[in-house]
Amino acid sequence: MVRSIIEKVEAGSRIDGDEFLRLSEKADLYQLGFLADSIRKRLHPDPVVTYVIDRNINYTDICISACKFCAFFKAPEDKKGVLLTKDELARKISETQELGGTQILLQGGLHPDKPLEFYEDMLRFMKTTGIHVHGFSPPEICHFAELSDCSTRDVLKRLIAAGLDSMPGGGAEILSDRVRRMLAPRKCSADRWLKVMEEAHTLGMRTTATMMFGHVETMEERLEHLQRLRDLQDRTGGFTAFISWPFQPDNTALAATVDIKKSTGFSYLRMLALSRIFLDNFDNIQASWVTQGPKIAQVSLFFGANDFGSTMIEENVVAAAGVHFRLSEGEIRRLVQAAGFEPRQRLMDYTPA
Repeated sequence: MVRSIIEKVEAGSRIDGDEFLRLSEKADLYQLGFLADSIRKRLHPDPVVTYVIDRNINYTDICISACKFCAFFKAPEDKKGVLLTKDELARKISETQELGGTQILLQGGLHPDKPLEFYEDMLRFMKTTGIHVHGFSPPEICHFAELSDCSTRDVLKRLIAAGLDSMPGGGAEILSDRVRRMLAPRKCSADRWLKVMEEAHTLGMRTTATMMFGHVETMEERLEHLQRLRDLQDRTGGFTAFISWPFQPDNTALAATVDIKKSTGFSYLRMLALSRIFLDNFDNIQASWVTQGPKIAQVSLFFGANDFGSTMIEENVVAAAGVHFRLSEGEIRRLVQAAGFEPRQRLMDYTPA
C-alpha cells in the first residue's frame, strides 16, 4: 500500500488525506526522506539552498492572548512588559542593514491599548530606512480590526498603504479549532486566520505559512492544517514558503499542565518530509535550525527543505522557551556548503538578493 503511494508521488500526482495518513503511519524515515528529496529535486533541480538576512523584532511582549504554549508574553499589568520606542526600532534596523540585512520580521503581542494608527505610524517610520517590512500575522490583524471596529480587509489595506510589504504566517499553530481552543482560546479561529491570509493574497501581498506541532494535536489535525493550506494555495498562489517547527515546552503554561514529550529530530524530519510530500503547490520548504540546531537543519536539506531560513540576528520567542541556537551568515553558508549545496542569499519573495 505504501509502495503504491510512493509510486504515485514519484509520477508527479497529488496524494489525498487518506494517503497522507497512511504514509505517516506506515512509511519509515528513509522512505519519507527519499520521497521528499525527490520532490525537492524536481522543483529545484539546481543544488541551491537559499537564506535571508533579517532580524526578528518583537515590538512588544505585552499580550492579552496568554497562549499556553508561549513563554515570551507579559500580561498587560506586568510592569516588566516592553513596548519598543522609535529610537530602539531605528537602532535595530540600522544594525540589521549594517550586516547586509534586507528585511525586518515584525511581530508582537496583542497589546490591549494601541489603536491602528499606532501601527500605521510605526510602519511609516520604519519605511524611511528603506527596509522591507515582513510584518504582523493574522491574529494581530484580527486584533487590530477588533480594536479599530473595522474589517480585517480594511486593516490590511491601511497597513499596506503605510508600508507593510509582506506578512508572516505566525499564529497558525494548528488550524483546528479544537486545538486552538485548548492552546489559545483568545486568539483568532482557524477560519479567520485563513480568511486574513486570503484577503492579503487578493490584495497582492505575498505571505508565508507555518505550523507548530508536537503538543496536543493528532495526526489527523496536522492533516487538516496542511489540507487547508493547500486548498488556499490552490485558490490564490499567495504563499511563498512553508515553515514548520516542533513545540518548545520549557517555561510554558502548557507543559506545566499537560505531559508533553519534547519532539525529537527524528519526529521533526518525518513531519518535514510529510509536509513536502503533501504540499505539492508550495515551491519552498524551510528548515528550522532555530529550534532544531545546525546539524538537523543540514539533514533537513535531504528531507524536502530547500531553504535555510533566516540568519535571525535577533530572536526572542523561541529563546524564551529555553532554545538558544544562533548562526551568522558565514556559519549558514558553511553549513550549506558542507552538506553539498550552494548557498544563495534571497529576498522575501525568493528572488536573489
